[in-house]
Amino acid sequence: MAFELDGIEQVEETELAALLNEKGDETIVVDVREPEEYEAGHIPGLPLLPMSSIPAVVAEMDKEKSYIFVCRSGSRSQNVALYLKDQGFRDVKNYAGGMLEWTGEVTSGLEWFVKDVHELYKK
Repeated sequence: MAFELDGIEQVEETELAALLNEKGDETIVVDVREPEEYEAGHIPGLPLLPMSSIPAVVAEMDKEKSYIFVCRSGSRSQNVALYLKDQGFRDVKNYAGGMLEWTGEVTSGLEWFVKDVHELYKK
């Protein structure tokens, strides 16, 4: 069951896994860790958009979309969600456990590094 922290909905592992299995395009799940962390192990199919690059692309992001952010522990992704909420995004969520809590499938390598934020919307 999701809960809220500082006005941001916290998604738990079972909810994230179910959402990823649906393969719908309503919610965009984004890994916000650094490239070396992502390469070491990430949830298959998730795009990498490092936290540090978000301020440079926020103006190009679609405020009408739903987002869930993932990091190592849930702290950086929470900060990204808070930042975007402050920028006028209405539907931003945090994966509370981060990769430390993820027990599902993990893959390594640089699968999908977002070079153009519009890639996020072309599933």
